[in-house]
Amino acid sequence: MTVIAPNSAETLADEMLLRKRGPLRATLDFCRRKPLGTLGLAIMLIMFAAGIFADWIAPFDPEDNDFNAMMQAPDWLHVLGTDQFGRDIFSRLVFGARTAMLVGFGAAGVGGVIGLVLGVASAYFGGWFDLVFQRVLDVLMAFPLIILALAVVSVFGTGVFNVIVAITIPLVPRCGRVVRASALAVREVPYVDAARALGFGHTRIVLRHMVPNVVAPFLILLSAFVGQAILAEASLSYLGLGVQEPVPAWGLMLQGSAEDYATTAPWIAIFPGLAIVLTVLGASLFGDALRDAIDPKLRDR
Repeated sequence: MTVIAPNSAETLADEMLLRKRGPLRATLDFCRRKPLGTLGLAIMLIMFAAGIFADWIAPFDPEDNDFNAMMQAPDWLHVLGTDQFGRDIFSRLVFGARTAMLVGFGAAGVGGVIGLVLGVASAYFGGWFDLVFQRVLDVLMAFPLIILALAVVSVFGTGVFNVIVAITIPLVPRCGRVVRASALAVREVPYVDAARALGFGHTRIVLRHMVPNVVAPFLILLSAFVGQAILAEASLSYLGLGVQEPVPAWGLMLQGSAEDYATTAPWIAIFPGLAIVLTVLGASLFGDALRDAIDPKLRDR
């Protein structure tokens, strides 16, 4: 007769309860337990919705110049004021959210998926493939994210697509290293050995048995990568190596306005800076809460 320890029985009961919960119940429980994480998720959803529905939300065309309303203070017509070319700042912020979400989710998603596949494959196959893969990761991770992105964008050029590529490349080794560490533990579990004994192919074992068991740290990394990618895009645009005029971008809105108009029209730099800070903070808060919710050791804290 098998005896189950009390702690094991409680853990099993908790797991069964979690499985019975629907998506709505799990979401409500997450909101109740993690208010800061919920706030971060709300910020990200607002920015995401602003980017999608920018054509209907923005009251003005973000590229239209009104030289009769240059550096106009916030009022009822221009709620966040205008910039040095008479363009409505609120409209440019809304369309800038589209650029930020496109670059943030695009670079984080592509870089994360590539790092996930390579990290799991490296842990599963081992040998010379793992050795070569790790040395390549060591070389790439020796460069800070923004420095490597600058090097890539200087080769491929500017533009939204090239910025996504430039930010994706530094994110791949960061995801691959963490995923490989989790996959090494999964590789030694009995069901992977059983799959090999049954004659399953490498592709099926990796995709059906290993990848699903490293999704938790992957999702946490993905949420952190979104904030890093948005910040990197703003930095590149501020330096003139990212998105170019007349495409609205938060970093581009900061370029030349922080110093030149700090006293005469401070709203030109304040509102884009706040948008960057809030979005990156929201991604960070949601990522921390997601980590606590997924990790069983931190779930009840």
